[in-house]
Amino acid sequence: MIKTNPIPRFSRAPHLLLMLLAAGVLAACSTTLPAQSRSGSNSALSAELGPQEAPTYADLVTFSLNSDLVAIVTVDDQAVFPPERAPDVPANRVRLYLETLTQNLLASDAGVGESLIFVTDIAREADGDAPDLEERSYIIFAKQIAARPGEVQLISSRAMLPAGPIIEERVRRVLRQLAAAEPIPEVTGVRDVISVPGNLVGESETQMFIETRSGAPVSLSVVRRPGLPPHWGISLGEIVDSSARPPEPESLSWYGFACFLPDQLPDSAFLQSDRQSRERARADYAFVLSELGRCERRYS
Repeated sequence: MIKTNPIPRFSRAPHLLLMLLAAGVLAACSTTLPAQSRSGSNSALSAELGPQEAPTYADLVTFSLNSDLVAIVTVDDQAVFPPERAPDVPANRVRLYLETLTQNLLASDAGVGESLIFVTDIAREADGDAPDLEERSYIIFAKQIAARPGEVQLISSRAMLPAGPIIEERVRRVLRQLAAAEPIPEVTGVRDVISVPGNLVGESETQMFIETRSGAPVSLSVVRRPGLPPHWGISLGEIVDSSARPPEPESLSWYGFACFLPDQLPDSAFLQSDRQSRERARADYAFVLSELGRCERRYS
């Protein structure tokens, strides 16, 4: 992650802004997380994003986990960095200094004032001009800057979303989940995989023990019975529960597994050497991944 310097406070007066820029005092304040490019013009920023442009659940959880401030703000004033003072910004994007009014504080490690200032990079309009964001409202995900009240650092140049009732409720739901849930085991891999056949044709059980950063015990199990659909679930604890259930869609448990399980089982994870057991385990793991669904991201 690219680290940048906090922005100094300065007057809105254009001549003072240019003096400070010329002196090289002002620096960009938003970091960049890996992200896919988003298509479409900045006209989409004037209203809530549609389903094909809106952030996914994984985006919102990722942004929320990496932020210590989530707020709804309205842009009160903006200034454009001249290209010579933002040499790292591509020609089709522009760096903006934004002064905003805090409308609603959704989450924060500490209180904030009625205004917040920050810098972000954004795509230019189709005619090459910088977009006019004044009087528009956004949800921002940011880090607070120690000893600099009122100044924040966006966790990503994309962590500023057009505000509206739909996205606001989605963000609030994620924040409620994070506030109420136990810490999510951070999945780092799969180890100790075993698959055994049953007494009947088509009967089997596969157990896969998950590696986590904290060492917390987690396992996946897939049980197949003749004439029935496969049953699978996640056990959080030392005991593998054959009646364990899959995680609910758009839950933190779903996020932890759908977004961080590897695409396939590593050869080092198998406790059995026979080809039939390994193929059965691989098929069961592929089944789990298909049931979880793809961890789609558009912004994070």
